[in-house]
Amino acid sequence: MDKFESMYAFTQVIEEGSFAAAARKMQLSRSAVNKLVINLENHLGVQLLYRTTRQVTPTDNGRAFYERCINILSNLEEAELAISQQNSQPKGTLKINAPMSFGISSLGATIAEFMTRYTDIKIQLTLEDRFVDPIDEGYDLVIRIGSPTTSPSLVTHAITVIPRVICAAPSYLRVRGIPHNADELKKHSCLHYGYLATGQQWQFTHQGQEERVAVDKVFCCNNGEVLRDAAVKGLGIVLLPSFIVEQEIKRGELQVILPNHQLPELTLCVIYPVNRHLSTKVQLFTQFLQERFGGMSNE
Repeated sequence: MDKFESMYAFTQVIEEGSFAAAARKMQLSRSAVNKLVINLENHLGVQLLYRTTRQVTPTDNGRAFYERCINILSNLEEAELAISQQNSQPKGTLKINAPMSFGISSLGATIAEFMTRYTDIKIQLTLEDRFVDPIDEGYDLVIRIGSPTTSPSLVTHAITVIPRVICAAPSYLRVRGIPHNADELKKHSCLHYGYLATGQQWQFTHQGQEERVAVDKVFCCNNGEVLRDAAVKGLGIVLLPSFIVEQEIKRGELQVILPNHQLPELTLCVIYPVNRHLSTKVQLFTQFLQERFGGMSNE
């Protein structure tokens, strides 16, 4: 029995969710993948997977063994890469998923520069504003803005901290007035990033004290650019990452309010599966993002 092949087949069944999907990824027959896992179970003397007609799920032993397997396979990949890539140029396709607003505002030029430097790397970029699991959905690398995720099967690399600002159009402020403290926001029309009008209070820190305000969310949307454009038209006050509104602020289309109130910062993260952490393409792109955006919080 080839232990490494059997271990890889087992991890792929868990990550892909079925024997059929794992077989497609490994370019083997379903029966061949099933045999590899059965041989592994027989060798270990324990059941690793629960099998039904609808789904395949790991047993307790299977979950524990999976975590060991991905570490072992990663170490094997490290040894192979150390030898095979010493004198080779990085090449292949890098599948990336990123947030819509950040992708539109920042990634086009960045990816063009990266591909000019590494001419043998191709990139497939998908932009969407939702949680994406790179293992479940087959991405080499996911870029996200928010709180870093923690998972034993994923690596999260923080690139930089992104400040947020609260602002509104001068036309809105002339009519409704400028709020001078967080509590006065309750009297204003606010534009909220998210799907729901309830919950998720706006949070501030002022003179060392944390303040939470339940604002009147007249417009909720899961896209920052849409909210920014609505704010420019005078619809209300908006709280967004600085990179989405910085040009409008420079042009005077939006005015920063409550500048002495600190807002929770966001983290720009790169997330990828544990077994990709030694991929040259992933490493190079992560380093490139660090070079390009590492100083964003100071700009």
